[in-house]
Amino acid sequence: MATPLPSCDRGAALSQSDGSVRHSGWILVATICASSLAFIDGSVVNVALPAIGRSLGGGAADLQWTVNAYLLPLSALLLFGGAAGDHFGRKRLLIGGTLLFAVASLLCAFAASLNMLLAARAVQGVGAAMLMPNSLAILGNAFEGEAKGRAIGTWAASGAIAAAVGPPLGGWLVESVGWEAIFLLNLPVAGAAMLIAGRYVTDHAKSRQALDWPGAGLATAGLGALTWALTLWSGGSAFAGTVAIAAAAGLVLLGLFVFVEHRRGDQAMMPLSLFASRPFVGLTLLTFLLYGALGGLLVLLPYILIVGGGYTPLEAGLALLPFSILIGGASRLIGGLTGRVGPRLPLSLGPVVTGLGFALLFRVDPLGSYWTSVLPGIAVIALGMAGAVAPLTTAVLSSVDGAHTGTASGFNSAIARTGGLVATALAGAVIAEAGAALVDAFHAAALIGAALAILAGMAAFLTLPPSAQAVEDRHGPAEI
Repeated sequence: MATPLPSCDRGAALSQSDGSVRHSGWILVATICASSLAFIDGSVVNVALPAIGRSLGGGAADLQWTVNAYLLPLSALLLFGGAAGDHFGRKRLLIGGTLLFAVASLLCAFAASLNMLLAARAVQGVGAAMLMPNSLAILGNAFEGEAKGRAIGTWAASGAIAAAVGPPLGGWLVESVGWEAIFLLNLPVAGAAMLIAGRYVTDHAKSRQALDWPGAGLATAGLGALTWALTLWSGGSAFAGTVAIAAAAGLVLLGLFVFVEHRRGDQAMMPLSLFASRPFVGLTLLTFLLYGALGGLLVLLPYILIVGGGYTPLEAGLALLPFSILIGGASRLIGGLTGRVGPRLPLSLGPVVTGLGFALLFRVDPLGSYWTSVLPGIAVIALGMAGAVAPLTTAVLSSVDGAHTGTASGFNSAIARTGGLVATALAGAVIAEAGAALVDAFHAAALIGAALAILAGMAAFLTLPPSAQAVEDRHGPAEI
């Protein structure tokens, strides 16, 4: 929470609901605190798994479900969480999700068995699915113009820093206090988020039409089945039959979701008219490709350093620290630039720079020098991602009308997670190799990542309008 409170221009940083410019900075703090819960939790639990295993029992496969139990409901409910915020009120969903996350964190800390911990982790995932898309929708609608880009850049930078700080902070807490402390750490952060949001966030006008419960159920079940299939797929061939059934069920359910949404028209949870927006479609494709490439990197690079280079888990985690620091340092600057030049330029160039960084990883020798073999590639990837993350979020929120920003945010987050899960599953083919074949497979994966990132940049160039104003003119300014 070290991000300073930004000073916002009166004309640009305007929260239309409360009519007070000074509140926009507090809204930024509230959304950063809330979303940091999910960012930190996504990175800190991995370092505590051995200690959890010693305390509660369970093998490696059982402990991995400590992570999966959180990711499954999070991925399944992101779209519904955003749509529910559009319908019932984003402030209500933000505070409710944060409260649920805090209560679940307390239950995690006092879990007496692994099954109790898994159940509490699942509840954490539900809370995160409620707060994540709505924190971003609230933030996007509290600022306008260049200030919106700076605010979203600050939000993205804070998330990157939180994810980077998570593993070393978690390791220190586990060694000094115990694994329970990583969950208790969430309580003061959640409390601050709820207090500030309750005081300064003013909700938008809620929809009077009934929520699309059939669509919500189909989307949640379909995304859940697909996420489960991808999670099991990464576990190896032992689950091949279950993977096929779950994947088929997920695709069928999502197909039914599209059919139901088409029939409901403008009454749908996610009106298919959103896909009539060329920028929205292009941004969806960009998100899947770019986060697919990134997901593969975050799985494979630490693995090859540990298995092929003899790094300890802590050393492998520290090897990736410059990645998060560079993203955190550059995102706010580039986010502000987006307000002046529009999203097309950074979203076209950022992924291409990311692709060049992946190409540099073709030089990785796990037994070579970190400074010349590994660092150049991840540094260039980080700079490219910094050029894409904040502009991508700004562009997604600007490509739809103000009534559907929560839905758009939830959908884009679900697409990003799906891309990462697909990459994680495919990474199993690389991890299955050993020796020189492992290094060769990693190099091939790096080139595939480069191609995906460059294709993401092409998607932005071909679908986004050339100016910042062109997107906003399509729908007009968003309102909370």
